[in-house]
Amino acid sequence: MAIEEITPRQARERQLRGAVLVDVREAHERAGGLAEGALGVARAALEADPSAYLPERDAELLLICQAGARSMQAALALQAAGYVRVASVAGGTTRWIAEELPVARPELDADRLDFNERYSRHLLLPEVGEAGQLKLQASRVLVIGAGGLGSPAAFYLAAAGVGQLRIADDDVVDRSNLQRQILHTDARIGQPKVASAQSTLCALNPRTRIEAVAERVTSANVERLLDGVDLVLDGADNFPVRYLLNDACVKLGIPLVYGAVQRFEGQVSVFDAGRQRGGAPCYRCLFPEPPAPEFAPNCSEAGVLGVLPGVIGLLQATEAVKLLLGIGEPLRGRLLQFDALSMRFRELRLRPDPDCVVCAPHRAFPGYIDYAQFCATVL
Repeated sequence: MAIEEITPRQARERQLRGAVLVDVREAHERAGGLAEGALGVARAALEADPSAYLPERDAELLLICQAGARSMQAALALQAAGYVRVASVAGGTTRWIAEELPVARPELDADRLDFNERYSRHLLLPEVGEAGQLKLQASRVLVIGAGGLGSPAAFYLAAAGVGQLRIADDDVVDRSNLQRQILHTDARIGQPKVASAQSTLCALNPRTRIEAVAERVTSANVERLLDGVDLVLDGADNFPVRYLLNDACVKLGIPLVYGAVQRFEGQVSVFDAGRQRGGAPCYRCLFPEPPAPEFAPNCSEAGVLGVLPGVIGLLQATEAVKLLLGIGEPLRGRLLQFDALSMRFRELRLRPDPDCVVCAPHRAFPGYIDYAQFCATVL
């Protein structure tokens, strides 16, 4: 039997005669205003246990959402559950308001309103929702580098609502950075990058706390920098720091989101061997030794397409959000390679090295080394 569709005005008339009007939008959507007298029950909750909210199966029920699609789907679900008098409001709350029918607006404090409005698109996703957004808000991420990779990654982590970003970088803004390091501006040339990053990100999302650390990462301070964080995002541009971060993350059991760029190519992976010894590889499993310099020049020597770090940094931010929320399939045990010239992605499977000097099961942490000397000696 087809579900009856009625106009908002018809719904209002029936409501005044005793019909039950049910707003099936999410709570944050209803906070912006709902039809006066409507019962607010999110569609998922209503469909999961309709009798908890609507005990009388022969009552006249009118379902409304934002535009009419979700209310129709909920009406079909209720009909299948045995409710015999169900209708859907065409045009939903949008049309209800346009027709100037009475609207109720729940009392919310300024902080809650900001939360609902700022993260409204996340709150619509069942995989995120309010619980996931609160989880992001309670998360702390260390971003190493406020340069080409750290810029887009930090931008989107702040926008996504990560509660605290600790950004470590000892460099200052240079004019040559501006081609790709989008956290910075021409007016900030000569300023510490972390201070510039803090200004940009606080302006974007004042809910995210930005901790600016104007230090180079070393064996002496790495564990202090990693203290209390849930995840490390590697935006470093040199091998000694990459090996150091890997070793520290393995020791402390913190996931590491790796990214690297060169000329027109980039790569991304997630190294989580510290939490999954023997089940996931670390950076040393991929690169037991640093490559020779002719195969890995830095950006200042080989150049880099300006948009390339943006692509890789956004992929890193995506992996970070997934890890923090515990959703999807992270790039754990996989290396994603990107070629901007051909616009192609390629994926390589990575296996943990059973003899890895850092992450092999039951192997004691060997201690930090002189990573600059290690890379120089091998090179």
